[in-house]
Amino acid sequence: MLLVVYVISITNNLIMDKDFLQKLGKNIKSKRLAKGLTQDDLGVNGISRSMISLIEIAKTDITASKLKIIADNLSLKVSDLFDFE
Repeated sequence: MLLVVYVISITNNLIMDKDFLQKLGKNIKSKRLAKGLTQDDLGVNGISRSMISLIEIAKTDITASKLKIIADNLSLKVSDLFDFE
């Protein structure tokens, strides 16, 4: 008998839209820097500094609830995070 174990994550990094996530990450970073905030400053209220870093360099996808936290921490609307095209 052969047992095969396949580990998947909620976000499959192989099917992410990297171009879109890079634009989103750059926009979040730009808005963060414009407000004079560090990743540590932004990484509060349920989102870590390391998650902010991964988002800004497009190494992970992000949930709507995390986008809401980031927008709130930047005193922006979620839609402002997508104003990059």
